[in-house]
Amino acid sequence: MAIAANQIVSIEYEVKSNGEVVDSNVGGELLTFMIGKEQVIPGLEEKITEMSMGEAGEITVPAEKAYGEYNDEALQEVPKEQFAGIELTEGMALYGQSEDGGTVQVQVKEIKDETVLIDYNHPLAGQTLLFAVTISNVRDATADELMTGIPAENAHSHDGGGCCSSEGDSAGSGHGCGCN
Repeated sequence: MAIAANQIVSIEYEVKSNGEVVDSNVGGELLTFMIGKEQVIPGLEEKITEMSMGEAGEITVPAEKAYGEYNDEALQEVPKEQFAGIELTEGMALYGQSEDGGTVQVQVKEIKDETVLIDYNHPLAGQTLLFAVTISNVRDATADELMTGIPAENAHSHDGGGCCSSEGDSAGSGHGCGCN
């Protein structure tokens, strides 16, 4: 039976880009999310809805259904003095706050004499992703989950202990403790 909107799905996955593993939860905590709530990249969610509980398969997700095409206009030169106290290296990830208050990740592309070239593209933008996925669990969402959009498996503990998994970087890689 195909997986439908508002169902809670738990998967084990490994994702590759250009033949290199870029993320995996194999042997770790399952990634759990609600179908139809944009908690994983669109191309992955779309193909998962064609699968069933216990099924394993490979899913190819083109850039436009993953993190989008690479955008050359997402590069910005910033005065080097804005990074005072930070030992910058090319390729390093930095985190800041977007205009709407959210967290934004940027990558240092180039360090010049007076400026730093920053890339606002997602690190996997422009790349086709290959997922090896196993559907470990599928269930209907509870009334609370439907209201909040958060699977019980991802809810923060109220006693201060415990961890959760959450979507995020590539295909929703688990963040464990400190997830969003």
